[in-house]
Amino acid sequence: MTLSQSLFVIGLLIAASAFFSMAEISLAAARRLRLRQMADEGDTRADKVLRMQEQPGDYFTVVQVGQNAVAILGGIVGEGTLSPHFTELFGLWLSESSAQTAGFLASFLVITSLFILFSDLFPKRLGMANPERLVVRLAQPMAWCMTLLRPVVWFYSRGADLLFRALGLSSLRDDRITSDDILAMMEAGARAGVLAAREQQVITNVFELDTRMASSAMSPRDRVAFFLRDEPDAVIRLRIAAEPFSTYPVCEGDIDHVVGYVDAKDLFQRVLNNQPISLADDSLIRKVLIVPDRLTLSEVLEQFRHVHEDFAVIVNEYSLVVGVVTLNDVMSTVMGDLVGPADEEQIVRRDENSWLIDGVTPVQDVLHALSLDELPHAEEYETLAGFLMVMLRRVPRRTDSVSWGGYKFEVLDVDSYRIDQVMVSRLNVPGSDGNPPMTKVEGSAAAI
Repeated sequence: MTLSQSLFVIGLLIAASAFFSMAEISLAAARRLRLRQMADEGDTRADKVLRMQEQPGDYFTVVQVGQNAVAILGGIVGEGTLSPHFTELFGLWLSESSAQTAGFLASFLVITSLFILFSDLFPKRLGMANPERLVVRLAQPMAWCMTLLRPVVWFYSRGADLLFRALGLSSLRDDRITSDDILAMMEAGARAGVLAAREQQVITNVFELDTRMASSAMSPRDRVAFFLRDEPDAVIRLRIAAEPFSTYPVCEGDIDHVVGYVDAKDLFQRVLNNQPISLADDSLIRKVLIVPDRLTLSEVLEQFRHVHEDFAVIVNEYSLVVGVVTLNDVMSTVMGDLVGPADEEQIVRRDENSWLIDGVTPVQDVLHALSLDELPHAEEYETLAGFLMVMLRRVPRRTDSVSWGGYKFEVLDVDSYRIDQVMVSRLNVPGSDGNPPMTKVEGSAAAI
């Protein structure tokens, strides 16, 4: 062949290799969700690609056969075409044997560089940029290649299948989508500007409903406004005015003996009609939903849906009331400060390096606010106050502090053994240098 004919053949071989490279990377990178959307919109080629992804063995066999055959032919043609010319050129300065060696190396370098650049790097980057659009265009040509090379494909595919079976491996693509996959997609969408930061946080909170316990969203026992069944009308009216809520548990003797709940609308109706309020009247009291404190928030939502209620009393394993939870409390967990009054915020950021946090704040909210992955002994508590008690090994007092993970947690206010406020400050040297975070406890004889 003449030089021009050989160069033309090399160009065809590079184009063929580029075709197989794009076909390989586009099928591997194509997203099934996007392909399914295209198929639902009427693109029959997307259906064909989805079937290829389910059984990709023959497809990739054709790719590898094509790429290896083209590479071998390219080496043969390139060496025979370019080596004599390079040898003649180098012969002007070198001996004959040295010129032949240099000509071969130069020919090898040029052909290899052309194939790497135009049949590998460029087509694969192009395929990664928009894999779905390319793979549906290349699906039919690849189907023709699989038909044309059927005997060769069968031989090599069956050989690969035997290897997989011998090693006990599966050759099927695992397309199961986990919550981690979705959260990673949401994070990528937020970085790309498709999702707002608040939208990403709401989606993250939805997935956390399966891991957060009911007690993390409840109003704790000491903050529950309730009525005793024998309380007089005047006391009930005063409590409604002092603690205006939509729902009140009704108890017999004390808070641990809940007999039902009363809706504020029913009480207001009686007030407006100048009727006396008596909780001895069974028509006012509704049956209350009782749930254990070990339920997750998603399980609480399912209980609300099942009994068509939006209020529940939470009890522990000793049948003692630990708090109450409403549908609004659960939605506040998902929506954050979009639901509920702003003056009830449990975490207030004072400046770039310090926060004021209520002691009953759920640990998950503290982790979010401080950008921490976890706190030590996480299975032993559910609130910030519980974290401090576990670390101090006693009931905290004012000025007690714990340093962990680059933050200092200092108790500011304690009311009857209840931690009201905690100051969290970022330390100058956070414990994030690859070593385990240092724990420092001040104001306690216990060592953690």
